[in-house]
Amino acid sequence: MTIPLLQLKNIRHAYGEQVVVHDLSLLLEKGGIGCLLGLSGCGKTTALRCIAGFEPISDGEILINGICVSSTDFCVPAEKRRVGMVFQDYALFPHLNVTANIGFGLHRLNRSEREKRVEELLQVVHLADSGHKYPHELSGGQQQRVALARALAPRPELLLLDEPFSNLDVSLREQLSMEVRGILKDQGITSILVTHDQTEAFAIADVIGVMHEGKIQQWDTAFNLYHCPANRFVADFIGQGVFLPGKVINSQQVEIELGILNGRIPRQCHKGCDQCDQGCIVDVLLRPDDIVHDDASPLFATILHKAFRGAEILYTLCLASGAQVLALVPSHHNHLIGEKIGIKVEADHVVAFAPLKE
Repeated sequence: MTIPLLQLKNIRHAYGEQVVVHDLSLLLEKGGIGCLLGLSGCGKTTALRCIAGFEPISDGEILINGICVSSTDFCVPAEKRRVGMVFQDYALFPHLNVTANIGFGLHRLNRSEREKRVEELLQVVHLADSGHKYPHELSGGQQQRVALARALAPRPELLLLDEPFSNLDVSLREQLSMEVRGILKDQGITSILVTHDQTEAFAIADVIGVMHEGKIQQWDTAFNLYHCPANRFVADFIGQGVFLPGKVINSQQVEIELGILNGRIPRQCHKGCDQCDQGCIVDVLLRPDDIVHDDASPLFATILHKAFRGAEILYTLCLASGAQVLALVPSHHNHLIGEKIGIKVEADHVVAFAPLKE
């Protein structure tokens, strides 16, 4: 059985009486890239600091390569964990050039070994011609690459990245996130990223933990978070979508205003119901890509709002009942607000939950 590189077992952390991380568990295999995704205050950065050794835990265990580094009465110092850290503000030394910044943590190597390692990393982060420059002479993206190279220099077993792209503009953030994933995969570095940005998480991570109130709600791939959310919070948090009321016909079918959807009805909608497959009322999640524009369809909806996104337009549509749905349509189908268009449902994954209690 392969030992995961990182394992968190029901860890807990509190500031006084305020519990910030509660009963948090995860596994990350060697070479994997994980992400803790959530809104500000959900506990994701505190969890990262606990992994790094900057914060103690009051319950549970943290293991790296199968060795416990944190427990209720034991904490290996941060500098002895072989964990690298990339901070939100880069934390570069302004008085040192790029070469000196990258080599800062390599004092145990002799000069020749240090120079060789720095030169190697300059190539890796595409800054081979910038070793002589100082941080103030670099763009934000270049500074982030230097920070990454510095964290990689001592060959850590685990790399932690705390909101590493939050100071960059959107286009650069998307470009750099893909570059960073490529670098981490090429180097075989096991990593944990913390972010509030779903696009960033999807672009970089192999597995993502959606956090809420100090707990991981679901630790899964981006595909499963979107199409098979574990609970209503994840369904609401990931992507876009709306809930329509539906009536369960059987374990494989549910009827909504737009017709009958075929697919396994998730167990979540069975909560509190003895015979959910016989008329139970549920809330069915419809994503914008579940609603297809079809001029030949007998079903029509009125356009309430449109958001142009280049290749696509996101339409907000009003159904006959007054309920609203979203539809992502190729942008050459450019319709006017107030216009009626034909639609049909093509939902490959039925996502249903018990209705919210009033």
